Amino acid sequence: MKTGQKSKLILFFIVLWMSGAKCHKSSGNRDYGLFTKNINIDGKNRRYAIYIPRQSGTLSLPLVIELHGGGVYIEDMTGQSGHKTPYKLWMELAEREKFIVIYPEGLNGAYGKPTWNDCRGDCNVSSGADDVRFIATLISKVEAEYNIDRNRIYASGTSNGGFMAQRLGIELNDKIAAVATVAAAMPAVSNCNPPSRPLPVLFMNGTNDNLMPYNGGTIGNPPNPNHGSVLSTPESVNFWVHFNQTDTIPQTYAFPDLDPDDGGVVQKFTYANGLNHTEVVFYKINGGGHSAPSIRERFSSVYEHYFNKQNHDIEMSAEVWNFFKTKRLY
Repeated sequence: MKTGQKSKLILFFIVLWMSGAKCHKSSGNRDYGLFTKNINIDGKNRRYAIYIPRQSGTLSLPLVIELHGGGVYIEDMTGQSGHKTPYKLWMELAEREKFIVIYPEGLNGAYGKPTWNDCRGDCNVSSGADDVRFIATLISKVEAEYNIDRNRIYASGTSNGGFMAQRLGIELNDKIAAVATVAAAMPAVSNCNPPSRPLPVLFMNGTNDNLMPYNGGTIGNPPNPNHGSVLSTPESVNFWVHFNQTDTIPQTYAFPDLDPDDGGVVQKFTYANGLNHTEVVFYKINGGGHSAPSIRERFSSVYEHYFNKQNHDIEMSAEVWNFFKTKRLY
């Protein structure tokens, strides 16, 4: 081979190698990074985003399902829309702790934006989609494509997504190992069957939530019967404490007040020793409004004008993951 031909061949392989290096591939020959995908459910196109961490070999990965609030798109959750969002921090956790996170998107409700068909029997602004079927199918699809630890699948959500997370925990109790609900409680009027098996549950609610009333009642600001009604947060916590048969006297912890200007402090109540290794954990966001707490991703003053203060003493995703990572399906 002539020297010029050899140089061209070497250059070709260098370019080929560099091109391959830019492909988001893991050593396990799987794509990694954030992707937006589609799946057809009952003749309807359903969107979801999925984040795959860099991984190797046959590592079995937990799966976290993060559910948006009413009117929120998946690009808002992942940060692709450019807005502040505590939910994008799930991807950093997924990379560090090695799990997969998916952000499903609901179908449009009465206001023309994504919603979840949760268990609120007196709510008529959400879509009527079979979202349990959607999530169950999505779980099966991810399991078929990646090596998922089937005993470590979790559902977390905020507001409308928090109600939906509880529904998944109840109706997909053969799949979901634990749920976390932020800025949501239990429906006062439920369309769902009661739970049939113990379930680890986390609540994270603000005492000054002007949309989802901490003390129970009609949802909305001002209260709107079309949005349904909820039990109080203490009633919701107590329901799961008694159902799971946990300790009735909680372990308590007060977080440092990292930001005295955010209007409040955070207390954590842990009800341990429940059936099937369950526990119920309640984060009481004193002075907190209708939002997920975050140290790094701080909502604007305009947001707080409508939804009250966002707490900056804890990171929602980190606290929820600390709860999830010790839970397994039994």
